[in-house]
Amino acid sequence: FFYSVSLWPYSEASPDLTMSIEALDPPSKHTLRILVATDNHLGYLERDAIRGLDSFAAFEEVLYLAKKYKSDMVLLAGDLFHDNKPTRRTLHKTMEIIKRYTMGPDPVQIQILSENNFEHGDANYLQEFYSVDLPIFSIHGNHDDPTRDGNDLLASLDILSVSHLVNYFGRQEIVDKVEIAPILFKKGDTQVALYGMGSLRDERLNRMWQRKKVRFQRPSEGEWFNIFVLHQNRDLGRGSKNCVHETMIPEWMDLIVWGHEHECLIQPSESVVGTFRITQPGSSVATSLSAGESIRKHVGVLDVRHNQFRLTAVPLVQVRSFMMGEVSLNGQDLDPEDPKIDDQVTQFLENEVEVLIHEVKEKRQELLLDAKEQGNNYKEQTDLKYKLKNPDDILVRLRVEHSGFTTLNNQRFGARFVGRVANLSGILLFHRKKETSDITYARKKRAMQAIEKPIVPDDHKEMNIEDLVMENLDMSDKKLEMLDEY
Repeated sequence: FFYSVSLWPYSEASPDLTMSIEALDPPSKHTLRILVATDNHLGYLERDAIRGLDSFAAFEEVLYLAKKYKSDMVLLAGDLFHDNKPTRRTLHKTMEIIKRYTMGPDPVQIQILSENNFEHGDANYLQEFYSVDLPIFSIHGNHDDPTRDGNDLLASLDILSVSHLVNYFGRQEIVDKVEIAPILFKKGDTQVALYGMGSLRDERLNRMWQRKKVRFQRPSEGEWFNIFVLHQNRDLGRGSKNCVHETMIPEWMDLIVWGHEHECLIQPSESVVGTFRITQPGSSVATSLSAGESIRKHVGVLDVRHNQFRLTAVPLVQVRSFMMGEVSLNGQDLDPEDPKIDDQVTQFLENEVEVLIHEVKEKRQELLLDAKEQGNNYKEQTDLKYKLKNPDDILVRLRVEHSGFTTLNNQRFGARFVGRVANLSGILLFHRKKETSDITYARKKRAMQAIEKPIVPDDHKEMNIEDLVMENLDMSDKKLEMLDEY
């Protein structure tokens, strides 16, 4: 029933995250249930006529699922907002959604045993004049990190925290070291230590970790399930000094919730250390038309009982469908010297996009049925205030390798798909084929041969400083003269 080390089957192209709906039955008195999400990017494209509500629709669905499955709390791993200084419109919508889903008369079943955990006093559900039945705990990300405002260092989360809507934690005030103290939760016989670290510059954090300037405080006694939530680059080909390596994280951690990376890899995977698991929930809204964003979006329902855990992935349905494709103009029946080549390329690419549109619409119906089987029936979401506007307007990105051909105007091309595609000005992404290693090597070799023979400098007549001064100051047109007083 519960897992501590076992892993579920995973396919990189399409994760098999099916889990019995029975796993989402109300938790027992000794089971701490946490709904895990990250990178909501509220306010992304808020002025877009079609996609302006996408981020709010997905975020409301996250809280809707937290209430539906009787979660004890919600854990957000950064980038709640897309902009560092969100607009009043975004703040208003965000606060309204949070207030509607977190305020209520039901008692909160979790205790907090530690002190001085949050930026603005005790947890919001412990405040005397507030009735909170679904507490949200969040760190900041790189999009909504604290910035200087006069003499104060404030983040947008501070506004939600001082309003007792969100419990903001994980902020580091000291610039040359990091000390992370846990929030100690207890529900029944289960004890959880939650460690949080808001986004820091990756290079600076990497240096502090190498110099052993990052410290984790541990409870002095008792058996604890340790969760670490962070918002940093993972070691995925970004360079050794521009990320957090899994080997840097203490071996005694049990589960890592990794924010910042938008690809949904929510199924817990074993770390390179081998002593803890990592879950990467990914973003709830696509902020870039990349391959990672095209992976299906999920949130996780995390159940912890004693020293064991189970994470059930629940697919989101208030997410705009997104399909990527790739094609090369070379090898097609196209002649770049033809005077009508632009029309021919346009027709060819239009057909390719039509295929993608057809595929993604068929796939959306399958995903909705699959989501229903996994416990998220979109037909039951009748009370949601924010939903996708024109959900049949999908996102499409076609990568086009156009070596030897000219590009097309993206906006003019996108006008052909009005009413069917949401990203009309970004459907096509043109790129050229990278040079092969043989060509690159030949160019390097020619360059090296060109510099093998030393370059002899031209002969110059010797000149000392006195000659230079005489040449520039003793010439008739550059002499200094004294002016008469008037």
